[in-house]
Amino acid sequence: MKFIAPLITAGLLGLASFATQAETIEVAGIQYSDMAEVGSNKLQLNGSGIRYKTVFQVYTAGLYLTRKAHTTEDALAAPGAKRIAVSMLRPIDATELGKLFIRGVEDNTSKEEMFRLMPGLMRMGQIFSEQKMLDKGDAFVIDWVPGTGTIITVKGKQQGQAFKEPEFFSALMRIWLGNNPADWKLKDALLARSGETSPLPSNASYGLAQASPPSGARKP
Repeated sequence: MKFIAPLITAGLLGLASFATQAETIEVAGIQYSDMAEVGSNKLQLNGSGIRYKTVFQVYTAGLYLTRKAHTTEDALAAPGAKRIAVSMLRPIDATELGKLFIRGVEDNTSKEEMFRLMPGLMRMGQIFSEQKMLDKGDAFVIDWVPGTGTIITVKGKQQGQAFKEPEFFSALMRIWLGNNPADWKLKDALLARSGETSPLPSNASYGLAQASPPSGARKP
């Protein structure tokens, strides 16, 4: 009997290890692990989806949090580290994308906060401008690491020093999760509210997010 207990323990540990192995979710051919580790925090994939521009797939995005969130408020308030992972589905001018991200922050931020964020946003815009182009399959990750700040990693390489201000990452999250998101259907997908990643947007989100916007109102 004294030999059986260790065997049972080893077997249970093996099963536990197997059960905690990360699985992947495929979105438009891009693989998203259902778990990630940022700093000392283990994160879970909250939701993932596709950004459309008219009928074209532009990029996929995944949101990682320490706990599940189905509202913007819960996502912003989630403790610990956070991650936004983006993979391109078509080539895009990286300088233009950086400008659109700044516009996306502006669309979801008060004038007072925008003024405080502007130095960091200009530096972020420069990071993307230096990339020139992002090709199909290229990826970038935006991490919030408690005690460190916001870290932007493009094609596997960290870009400069961390952005220290906590509100900077929250402002970036609102590009996709704010009251004027880049894509309404993508917002629902990131918050795990849509049930599935549909190859075509619903009529409601198509009209709100995909119709030709007025001059100066393009979305990232």
